[in-house]
Amino acid sequence: MTSVTEVRRSAPRAPDPGRRPGRVVGHGPWFLVLPALLPILVLSVGPLLYGVLLAFTDAQSGRTEPTRWIGTLNFRDLLHDTLFWESFRIGLVWAVGVTVPQFLLALGLALLLDQDLKLRWAARALAIIPWAMPEVVVGIMWRIVYNPDAGILNETLRDLGLGGDRDWLSGLATALPAVIVVGVWAGMPQTTVALLAGLQNTPRELHEAAAVDGAGAWRRFRTVTWPALRPIALAITALNLIWNFNSFALVYVLTQGGPGGRTRLPMLFAYEEAFRYGQFGYAAAMGCVMVAAVSITLAVFLVGRLRGGEEA
Repeated sequence: MTSVTEVRRSAPRAPDPGRRPGRVVGHGPWFLVLPALLPILVLSVGPLLYGVLLAFTDAQSGRTEPTRWIGTLNFRDLLHDTLFWESFRIGLVWAVGVTVPQFLLALGLALLLDQDLKLRWAARALAIIPWAMPEVVVGIMWRIVYNPDAGILNETLRDLGLGGDRDWLSGLATALPAVIVVGVWAGMPQTTVALLAGLQNTPRELHEAAAVDGAGAWRRFRTVTWPALRPIALAITALNLIWNFNSFALVYVLTQGGPGGRTRLPMLFAYEEAFRYGQFGYAAAMGCVMVAAVSITLAVFLVGRLRGGEEA
C-alpha cells in the first residue's frame, strides 16, 4: 500500500503566488548571459581599460626602467602634435569621402536589385563579392590595378589615348582619391545588403496605391521608399563613418600612409608610434582621443534618433 507521505510527495505542488511564472530566480539570469558577456569583457572592455591606463604612463618598448605614471603629459603633447591632427583631418576626409559615395552607389544598386530582373539571384551574389574578400586581398588586388607600368588602369588609359603613365598610389595629389575609390568599392556591398533588406520590407501595396494615384517614380521614392529606408540609412551611415574612420588594413596594404603622409590615417599614425617607434603610452593617448571622437559621433546619432522617434 502507498503511504500518505509518498502520496503527498507525488502530488503536484500548488504554484507559489509570490513567484512569477517563467521567471528565473537567484543568479540564473547571470549564468545565462555570462557566455556572451565574458568574451566582451575579456576581448573588448579589458583591453580598452588597459589602453586608457597606459595613456597616462610613459610606457616604451625596450625600456629597462619601470614604467612611470606621468598624468596627462601625453595628452598635452598630443594637443601640440601637428602631425597627429593632420592625420586626424585626413581621417575625417577619408571617412566622409568613402561613406557618402558608398551610400549613394549602394542605394542605386539596392534599388536596381530590388526590381524583378532576370538572374537577379546571380546579380545579388556578385554584388557581395567585395564584402566577402579580406581587406589584405583587396589591397593587393588594387595595387595591381594601380600599378604604373602594367596595371589595368594605366593600360586602359593608354589604349584610349589618355596618357596612362601616372603612379596613382605614389602621387601626392592622387594617392588619397585612389585609396578612397578602393574604400568605396570594398565597403559598398554591406550598405547595399542593408538597404535592400529595407526595400524588401516595404509593403508593395503602398507603391501600387501611389502608382494608382498617378505618382511617378521620383514621387514614389520620396513619399514611400525613403521614409521606410530612413532609419536603416541613418544607422548604416553612422556605422560606416565609424568603421571607415578606424580603417587600418586596407590603407596600410595600399600605401602604408604615404606618400609624405597623404594617406596616414589616425589609426596608422598610432600604429607607427607604438610598433615602429615604441611609444606605447603616447600611442595609447591617441587611441583614447579616437575613442572619444567615435563616442561623440555615436552620442549625436543616438540623440538624433531619439528626437526623431519623439517627433514621429
